[in-house]
Amino acid sequence: MSQELLTPVVDSERRVVGVFSHSDAVSVLTNSDEQRAARSSGAEPLRRPYLSTTIGSLVRSRIVWLLVLAVGATLTVQVLSNFEETLESMVTLSLFIPLMVGIGGNTGNQAATTVTRALAMGDVRVGDLGRVLLRELGVGLMLGLSLGTIGFGVAGFIFEWSIAMIIGITLVALCTIAAGVGGAMPIIGKWLKVDPAVFSNPFISTFVDAAGLIVYFSVAVAVLGH
Repeated sequence: MSQELLTPVVDSERRVVGVFSHSDAVSVLTNSDEQRAARSSGAEPLRRPYLSTTIGSLVRSRIVWLLVLAVGATLTVQVLSNFEETLESMVTLSLFIPLMVGIGGNTGNQAATTVTRALAMGDVRVGDLGRVLLRELGVGLMLGLSLGTIGFGVAGFIFEWSIAMIIGITLVALCTIAAGVGGAMPIIGKWLKVDPAVFSNPFISTFVDAAGLIVYFSVAVAVLGH
C-alpha cells in the first residue's frame, strides 16, 4: 500500500508548522473552483451534493444575489425614465439598447476575469491598481474604436448618419469605461479582503448596464439636440 505524499508547511522563519497532503490540496482546489464558478454566475456555492441539497437551501444560495441585482437593475429603469422624451422622439435608439448593454457587460466581465486570474497567479497585487487601470482603459479604448468604427458603418448604412454617430461614440466611451471598471473591481475587492469573484460579474454587469445607458442617451441628446 503506497503512502500519500505529504508536503511540509512552514512559517516565515522556515519552521515546520504542519503538513499538507495531496488529498488536502485537491480538496482546496475543488472548493475554490466551485466557489468561483458559483459566484461568477451570481450564486453561493453549495455545501453538499446537488441532489442532497434541499430546495430551500438552493433558493437561499441564489436569492441574495438576485435581490442585489434587482436593486441594481432599478438604476437602469431610472435611467430609461429620465430619457423617456429622447426615446419618444427617436424610437430607433431603443433598438440598440440590447447591443449597448451586451457589449458593455461582456467587456467589463472580460477585464474582470483576466485581472482576477492575474491576482490568483500572483502576477498582479493591490498596489498595481493604477497600472492595471491604465492598461485596461487602453484596451477598452482600442476595443471601442474597433467596434465603434464597425457600428458607425453598419448603422449609417441601415439607418441615419446621426444614429451612426451616436452608436460609434457610445461604443468607444462604453468599452473604455467598462474595461476600466472591470479591471479595477477585483483589485478593490482584494483590498477590501473580499473574494474578487464576488466583486466581479454580477456587480460589474449591473453597474455597466446603468452607466452604458447614461452614456448612450447623453451622447444621443448631444448629437440630436433634444
